[in-house]
Amino acid sequence: MVTDSIDSLNTPVVFYIDPFRRIQISRIPVPERKSNSMASSTLISDTEPWKDLKGHVEEIKQTHLRDLMDDSTRCKSMTVEFDGILLDYSRQRIDQDTREKLFRLAEAARLKQKIDNMYSGEHINITENRSVLHVALRAPRDKVICSDGKNVVPDVWKVLDKISEFSERVRSGSWVGATGKALKDVIAVGIGGSFLGPLFVHAALQTDPEAMECARARQLRFLANVDPVDVARSITGLNPETTLVIVVSKTFTTAETMLNARTLREWISTALGPQAVAKHMVAVSTNLTLVEKFGIDPNNAFAFWDWVGGRYSVCSAVGVLPLSLQYGFSVVHKFLKGAASIDDHFHSTPFEKNIPVLLGLLSVWNVSFFGYPARAILPYSQALEKFAPHIQQVSMESNGKGVSIDGVPLPFEAGEIDFGEPGTNGQHSFYQLIHQGRVIPCDFIGVVKSQQPVYLKGEMVSNHDELMSNFFAQPDALAYGKTPEQLLRENVPNHLIPHKTFPGNRPSLSLLLPSLNAYNIGQLLAIYEHRIAVEGFIWGINSFDQWGVELGKSLASQVRKQLHLSRAKGEPVEGFNFSTTTLITKYLEAQSGISSYESTHLPKI
Repeated sequence: MVTDSIDSLNTPVVFYIDPFRRIQISRIPVPERKSNSMASSTLISDTEPWKDLKGHVEEIKQTHLRDLMDDSTRCKSMTVEFDGILLDYSRQRIDQDTREKLFRLAEAARLKQKIDNMYSGEHINITENRSVLHVALRAPRDKVICSDGKNVVPDVWKVLDKISEFSERVRSGSWVGATGKALKDVIAVGIGGSFLGPLFVHAALQTDPEAMECARARQLRFLANVDPVDVARSITGLNPETTLVIVVSKTFTTAETMLNARTLREWISTALGPQAVAKHMVAVSTNLTLVEKFGIDPNNAFAFWDWVGGRYSVCSAVGVLPLSLQYGFSVVHKFLKGAASIDDHFHSTPFEKNIPVLLGLLSVWNVSFFGYPARAILPYSQALEKFAPHIQQVSMESNGKGVSIDGVPLPFEAGEIDFGEPGTNGQHSFYQLIHQGRVIPCDFIGVVKSQQPVYLKGEMVSNHDELMSNFFAQPDALAYGKTPEQLLRENVPNHLIPHKTFPGNRPSLSLLLPSLNAYNIGQLLAIYEHRIAVEGFIWGINSFDQWGVELGKSLASQVRKQLHLSRAKGEPVEGFNFSTTTLITKYLEAQSGISSYESTHLPKI
């Protein structure tokens, strides 16, 4: 829906854009929104600090990172340490004056007040009238964090204690399946935030020595895609007798998740009988009525709350339940404590030493002033292979907005395209582009101590040293580049000099973690969660709703009805534009030869 005032009465015209048909236009008064302390009719781009930075960026463009890196005092001032974590942002295209101007921009955006409002439980997600309190999910028992006047921390710990007790029963074998066998395999069914966050943490813990020992002889798998191929991959090699399924859906109505849940229910029922569902399926949901109707005992449902956004829910039962079943609650509790340490740091530390605040301000600088549209997340640890996909969702679903929190179209770009791959794999994939093609600011994430150290006799360095050699070298290669003069001195043939020249001047930052245990993984998660919130607070957008995912889902429901009518009653494809009609018709015609076995049975591998 797009609004635009086009007449003297200033009555908004609302354009309903339906790609299946034509644009429908109607004149509908937009209701006045209730006031909120987060809202402001002034766009951040109208403030003097923003305008000051717009002029300042032209000055910075005249200076190469080679010259900025020669100033050791500047570089020293751009390193921050907290709890064993080191942030070095000296390879950003800024000087000390830039930093001070960014702090003034934060003041103009009322960043500190907005952070305080979030922690105090105000309804900063104004389009859904909700608090934003994922920090409460990892708060210690004695913390007081209120939403609507109620301390929510005791409710959080009630669920955590229930998870601890349940996961221990399953892991110890006191909770068994329908045939009396221990449940050693878990499939978590969810999508989006119910999938990407827990998957990232699971992948990161798999090779941590403590977590590995706790997970011995156990399997954890995730089923997200409604594609039956994903179902097949999730169940292949598993025995229903030893498998526990967790259905993760707040409302228990998410189309993809519930179809997958019904598919796994059929898999269990076919093998063990319908009565087995209660012993082999549990839920993470708030809709106990639908949970019970599905066949799951409501006592085996684990709650979470409206003030937890899906992409921020990994520290709720959404992530804690499957991860505790795999690794034990004690390991997962360390992960929560790591996240909580960053929550305290973010809330209490002055901006000059505040890691999430500095990262957020630098992203705003790169996106809105330099105009860089993307950010590469480059962890030099294979254990973090699922980190970039998770942050991709947290960032792009949070800050991919085109209007302010007041609904005013933004005259500047907000959000960034996030992507990444572990080093050194990425170096042989897309680093060519970031060195000699487009300028893409990079986050380099390194780890001092490897989860699985290897040192071969006779080798110059350990395997981890080899990895980290690249971690240290790549930021300098991006910053300094290589000039034609340097190439001439190396006797490079003239015709190759343009091809071997590296312009440099490409910004990056380095984040060095002491290790990659459960505690550090929690810290890394919280750093990025809060960084993304800072960006949204500065841009003046609502980082905590996601209306952009709704349109495609509603249009898909129209297609779903058409497919059913065409198959069940032979009705022609109608009500769509020519292109969509053609595609659906071709799909139906091509599928007409599929056998009933393929259409009605569970996938086989």
